[in-house]
Amino acid sequence: MEIFARKITDADKQTTGCAVAPVFARKTLSRAARNLDKANGGLISNALKNGEMAGDIGEILMLHIHGDKPVRRILLVGCGKPAKLDANAGRKIVAAMLRGIKGCKTRDASVHLEELHSDKLDLPELCEFLGRSAAMATYTYRETVSKPKRALAVARISVNCGEVLSARKVSSALKRGQQLGDGINVARNLGNLPGNICTPGYLASEARKLAKAHSKLTTRILEEKQMRELGMGSLLSVSAGSSQPAKFIQMQYKGGKANQKPYVLVGKGITFDSGGISLKPGAKMDEMKYDMCGAASVFGTLHAILAMKLPINVVALVAASENLPSGTATKPGDVVKSLSGQTIEVLNTDAEGRLVLCDALTYAERFKPAAVIDIATLTGACVVALGAHATGLYSNNDKLAEQLTRAGESMYDRAWRMPLWDEYQKQIDTPFADIANVGGPGAGSITAACFLARFTKKYHWAHLDIAGSAWTSAPKAATGRPVALLTRYLMDRAGV
Repeated sequence: MEIFARKITDADKQTTGCAVAPVFARKTLSRAARNLDKANGGLISNALKNGEMAGDIGEILMLHIHGDKPVRRILLVGCGKPAKLDANAGRKIVAAMLRGIKGCKTRDASVHLEELHSDKLDLPELCEFLGRSAAMATYTYRETVSKPKRALAVARISVNCGEVLSARKVSSALKRGQQLGDGINVARNLGNLPGNICTPGYLASEARKLAKAHSKLTTRILEEKQMRELGMGSLLSVSAGSSQPAKFIQMQYKGGKANQKPYVLVGKGITFDSGGISLKPGAKMDEMKYDMCGAASVFGTLHAILAMKLPINVVALVAASENLPSGTATKPGDVVKSLSGQTIEVLNTDAEGRLVLCDALTYAERFKPAAVIDIATLTGACVVALGAHATGLYSNNDKLAEQLTRAGESMYDRAWRMPLWDEYQKQIDTPFADIANVGGPGAGSITAACFLARFTKKYHWAHLDIAGSAWTSAPKAATGRPVALLTRYLMDRAGV
């Protein structure tokens, strides 16, 4: 799909399959709608008089043009009261526009946004969100279905912002949004793949493909033998019951200056999580293919920043493994040694995410990072605490936490900071090792973060628990979160 800016003076004279025009509350027409109404004999005003639309936010009305006219259809989109236009209203308006465009099956559309700006609604941000949403609307899962669901099939969308913004600024915002949307789609598709396709080896091959396509990206894959030689006993304890070998994936993007410290993203890549010997209940176990959505978000973020060519250095680490029961699987009560040298009593093999992450977080030290962010579908407790709306955010640095929170708010990919107090640390003490991998029934998301905190004392670190935000159960689908949050955070660090 091509989405671009175009200066349009007369909305009725541009040849298009569908002209998208705002209508405000109390049936007030925008400039584009008035122009189209006059050119078509009062078609729009008559429809409004007949009560077919009021102009409330999110309303849509499709009008078909008869005869030989440049505009074949008019999509009216309700925008509410101009004084109440804000970012939330803008998101609803964009969603309504794309829903209408998808419904009419046109191959091209012209969207008129020139009056959709206010003190609370930034037009470049609206254009970026339109580009992102349009790209996301083109996605549908295809890999293992014979008849994929229909996605947005429009080939071209032109966007008119009138004299409010230059065409260059509009095009830049649209392109940036589209690149972000494409990255989100990468994460969605990886998450949606079944576990028999998206294995640790599959993720490793995707990393190699990405490096081949981009000269500034290098990929290195550590096999189990190399991990064992390094001392990554915690990570390897998770893959011990699977016939699929674990992979430790390192992707390094050098877009900034050679002396700039990199930002490190660490993704949990459990491509299927049965719980191991601490077997999960059978209901909804199929959704445990989504336990690699942290890794998927790292891949998606890399896709976005590579497309944007951000002037920044980024290292992506993915700890990929399956967690399955067998005669060789790790047992509850076993003690393993991590890369850091700390020993861990594995009280519950279903608390495996922190076991692969702790070795990855220790490995991150060698890059002398500016900051490290891990992303993981880590705990059901986070879902209980925050539901699906917010990602759980933990950090050992207030500034980093604030930067991530702000990035999430601006992209509507929100995170909520949770406590990381020393008082919780005693819950993961054990007499048989340096640390236990679970801390009892209370504050499960917090004690999981406390576990990771013991391996991150040498740098600024944040942990994003996406167990509630990474996928939906009805319908079952990966969301691609928190690619938008992470990309915005890196854009801010790069000064974009």
